[in-house]
Amino acid sequence: MSGVIVLNASYEQLHVVSVQHAIRMLVREVAVVEEAHDGASIGPFPFPRVLRLVRYVVTKWRYAAGRLQYTRAGVLKRDKYRCAYCGQTGATTMDHVVPRSRGGRGEWLNAVAAHARCNEKKGCRTPEEAGMPLLWQPWIPSRAELAL
Repeated sequence: MSGVIVLNASYEQLHVVSVQHAIRMLVREVAVVEEAHDGASIGPFPFPRVLRLVRYVVTKWRYAAGRLQYTRAGVLKRDKYRCAYCGQTGATTMDHVVPRSRGGRGEWLNAVAAHARCNEKKGCRTPEEAGMPLLWQPWIPSRAELAL
């Protein structure tokens, strides 16, 4: 009973929200209960399992052919939190392959996940100058890769 499924007005699944968020949606009357837990209620509302939005929400962005927005969280997820310099898991920082101070751009093809110590060791140098070759080349991920 940890999450409540939210459907669009067209019955297409959008996402999952907390029970608290679901109750707020019911209070604001932006959603109705489609399926509830048997016999359980929260105040005047049945304990929701599935909600449906009252009004249709356009979701074109989900199917857009354009590129995904480049973010630090996206780079970490694309690289599966593995450091591109040492290969170990647990990377928490993002490193620009060609440093921004040296003309590198903030984009998918110039960013990799890295451990803080590896990132600091590389500094404002290219991987070749630092003697830290990349274990893989950065790429632009698909929506499916980031959804995993």
